[in-house]
Amino acid sequence: MPVIAIIPARYDSSRLPGKALAEIGGVPMIVRVWRQARMARSLARVIVATDDRRIADAVRAAGGEAEMTAAAHPSGTDRIAEVARRVEAEIYLNVQGDQPFVAPADLDALAAPMIADAGLAMATLATPISDAGEWADPNKVKVVCDARGDALYFSRSPIPCARDGGDGVPAAALRHIGVYGYRRDFLLRFAALEPGMLEQIEKLEQLRALERGYRIRVVRSLAPSLEVDTPADLARAIRMAARATQPREAT
Repeated sequence: MPVIAIIPARYDSSRLPGKALAEIGGVPMIVRVWRQARMARSLARVIVATDDRRIADAVRAAGGEAEMTAAAHPSGTDRIAEVARRVEAEIYLNVQGDQPFVAPADLDALAAPMIADAGLAMATLATPISDAGEWADPNKVKVVCDARGDALYFSRSPIPCARDGGDGVPAAALRHIGVYGYRRDFLLRFAALEPGMLEQIEKLEQLRALERGYRIRVVRSLAPSLEVDTPADLARAIRMAARATQPREAT
């Protein structure tokens, strides 16, 4: 069975209501995400999963595929699991609807270890941290890995913490990027599990898997992209899109 991407999208974002339909360079953000994802070579389909007709209509008007889902899902993973019960695939990529410049190569890189290893149930992306502000920001999730590249822990705190101090950000510091790969049977089990203690403390659903002993392979991002969480992020995305469309001066 193929690898497909599902993009969960809801209208009522707590920090930026309606952001899925916020226009970036004249294009709704959710349509930009769909366009980027459909360029990934490993994906057979790209589906937007939403509970809002306005989002579904925008995607379909652009030529995309949208599935309507229940409104009560507590997380994007639960929304994806609903679609996975109707649309069969071997591997599902959870592509966040707030990454308008997500790199197709990153989605291919995320799928690759799961295609190669049938025993790998879950994977995600991360990128090195060099900025001290990002390192200390609790909204930027950090991850530490074992020697195989599997996650040991995710946290909003700066990890690993240098006991003896030191200058700057540790060389091993990684920022988690919220794009996931799930094997189908694991996804359906995972969505049915109750949140664990660590998940409830950190408000990070991937800890539900670690608390129960599942492996999460951490894949290095090839081209980390902007995540739009705030009005400031949206303004930055609009500027980035404008720069990308400006004609280059002749040399």
